[in-house]
Formats: sequence, C-alpha cells, structure tokens
Amino acid sequence: MKKALLLALLVSFTGYSQDHFSGITTSKRVGILNIGLNPSELANLNNHFEIQLLSTSLNTSNNKIGFNDIINGSNLENLLFNGSEPVNFNMDTEIVGPGFAIKLLNWGFAITSKGYIKGNIIDVDPNLGSALTNGVLSSVNTGSALISSNTNQRMNATTWGEIGFSAAHKIFENKKNKINAGVTFKLLFPGAYANVGLDQFQGRITNNLGNLVLTNATANLNVAYSGNLGSDFTNVSDYTNSVFGNLQGLATDIGFDYQLLGSNKNYKVKVGASLKNIGSMTFKSSSNYSTNYSLSIQGTQSLNLNQFQNSNGISDIETTLINSGFLNKSPQNSDFSVKLPTTFNLYADIKIISKLSVTIFTQQKVNSNSNNDQIMSQNILSITPRISLGLFEAYVPIAKNEISGTTGGLGFRLGGFFLGSNSILTAITSDTKQADFYTGFRFGIL
Repeated sequence: MKKALLLALLVSFTGYSQDHFSGITTSKRVGILNIGLNPSELANLNNHFEIQLLSTSLNTSNNKIGFNDIINGSNLENLLFNGSEPVNFNMDTEIVGPGFAIKLLNWGFAITSKGYIKGNIIDVDPNLGSALTNGVLSSVNTGSALISSNTNQRMNATTWGEIGFSAAHKIFENKKNKINAGVTFKLLFPGAYANVGLDQFQGRITNNLGNLVLTNATANLNVAYSGNLGSDFTNVSDYTNSVFGNLQGLATDIGFDYQLLGSNKNYKVKVGASLKNIGSMTFKSSSNYSTNYSLSIQGTQSLNLNQFQNSNGISDIETTLINSGFLNKSPQNSDFSVKLPTTFNLYADIKIISKLSVTIFTQQKVNSNSNNDQIMSQNILSITPRISLGLFEAYVPIAKNEISGTTGGLGFRLGGFFLGSNSILTAITSDTKQADFYTGFRFGIL
C-alpha cells in the first residue's frame, strides 16, 4: 500500500487546492474565468465575444511538509506521517477547456467545459498512515501506539468532467448603482472514484518482532470505488484518462454582483456573492462497489498490517480485509452518488486610487468533509492588491487556507495570457506547505 497511497497523494504532482486561478478570477478584464467564480459576472464581459482556449490550475496543499520537500520528492511518506498531528493532504487540478461567451444588450451567455482531478487524505492518524505506507510507527512511537479517533479518517480520489451553460442579466442600473444576476447549469460526467473511510476508529498497533499488528480494534468502514481507481490507483494515466465519463449528474451555480459606479461608469466598489456546485453525480458501472462494513478485532485476535504493503488498489485492500475474517459482509455491487464540493463565495473589489485596487475574497464550504459521499472543499480567506494598466495587470494574492495556512503568491496578465501562483512568494521566503501553478489564454473580440 506504500506505493499506492503515495501515488494517490501526489497523483503525478502536476496537480493540486481549492482556490483555483486566484487573482485572475477577479480580474478587471472580465471573461470566462470570472464566471467560474460567479455566473453574474457574465453580464460584465469586457468584449462582446470571448473565446476560451485552455487554462490549467494545479495545486497541492497539506499541513505537514514544506514546499521544498514537495519539490524534492524524497521520503515524502516518512515526512508526511511524522509526528502526532492528523494528516490532511489536498490535491486539486482544474482544467478549463474550450468555451465561448457572448454579450448581447443587457444579457450574457456562455458555454464552458471543465475537467477535475481531486485527491485527498483527511484527518488520518499518522501512526496508522505510517504503519500502512512505511511498515513502521510514527517517529513519536516505537513499540506501540493507541489510536482513538472520533473523526472519519478518509482517503478519497475523484475525477469528473462538466459542460456548463451560463446566462446573466443586468437587472438594475442608474447613475450610481448596478446589479447583475446569473446562473450556470452544469451537466456532469463522472469518471472514476475511490473512497476509504474509517470512522470512529479505536485500536492499538504494536511492533511484534518487526511485524506491525492491529489488536482490540473497532471501526465503521466505508469502501467505495468506480472505474479504474478501484483496481489500481498507482497508474497516473488512470486519473487523466478517466476525467469524462457518461452523463450522470446535474449541478448549479447562482450568483449576484453589485457595483457602486463612478462618473465614468467604471465601478468604485464591486461586491459579488455566489453559491457554487449545488448538486451531485451518480457513478453507474459494472465495476461499482459501495459497502459499509463493521470492523471488529477482539481478544487475542490480531491483523498483520504488513500484508497491505503491496496493495495497488482499494479492491486489493478490501479483499485482504475480507479474507482476514474481520469484516461482516461481502462487497456490494451498486450505483452510488457523491456530492460536489458546494461552497459559498463572497468578494469585494475596492478601488483605492486610479489603477490600484484591492480584492477581498472568502470561500466557505457548505458540507462536512467527513461524509463519505462528499468531495472535499476547504475554507479560504484572501486579500489581493492589484495594479491594472489596461492590457497589463499584476496582482499579489495573500491567503489563509484551512489546510496549508498562510500563503503569498504573484500573478500577471498580458492581454489574454495569464500566469501565476498562489504560493510562490511564501515558497521562496518561508517554505510554505503549498505548491501551485496556473496559466492559460483566452481572447476577446469587439
């Protein structure tokens, strides 16, 4: 399981966090990326026509290891499961594909395409993680470790694609005020899914002559998988090749924005609010399995954890546990649904002086990450000073993230091309626990 779990964590490290395209989604040059944050921004398009070619945001964040360790890539599993603090590791890739938007009178319309690859470790005890991946206990324990957790320790990976249809309308405007409203309806194409949830885990791991054994253990175990990720999650191509599946879900984004206008009709203050990813998708496949188990190891019984070292997929792990006799049923072949990472987003862009503004942004998750049917999201608060010179724009996003803590980044836009990172400044100065990168190109007509 060592290689499998580490790959599930890093999934090719061309990826992975939640505040995608930070800074550019609140750009003065309003385009298709802005409506990904708030569909009402479609009514504020700078051009009558906008064509999106390709944009990619890649990000990884965690609460344990620094940027230099992530880039170096050595002994990551040892560093990640070191100490006593539960491990949280979030990976998130968003690929914005071809899209088209049009502004017509007081309306805006758009068709967009996106693909997502997500992988997460949530609240995993470092002794349990180290035992399964390294065959040893965490550095704070050598002989045995008692684990008592009231949370749901999860390992989760999801891929899916979506096609969005957006519309926005200017519903009010006078000399000083302007209000827009917008909505996006999304068709969801689930690709692959894998989840292991170990809830209310109680047990002791002991080093018995070089073998780690689990005794006196109880837990509620959820195992669910669909597509390629069930049989093998060590193959990077299984993630990238399974982004778009069949149409099996719907979701909605809704949003509003208010602008306090100046004498030249440019806003002095813009405030926007949106509720994103309201919906779910269903995985339907002959390879689907979703089962809730009760794990019970009592008395003189024990489970040898070393036998999980060579597991490549969740189905291998499940089979090993079933063969051990400590689970109460067989795997259940069934369809299952998972909820999208619904978030509430609020931002304000404030003009300080000519060409200089500051954007304040917050993202708040709506659902709990501990639910086995929930794709993870995180809470974020950021402030972004920005210089806008028409064709050129530069900005410095400074954020407080739920997982990785404080980050500082840098980005710029030159015409329709943009490039940036949410963490490059803190990576240079303080070895932040986040690494990310985004870039893309779009252009407007008329």
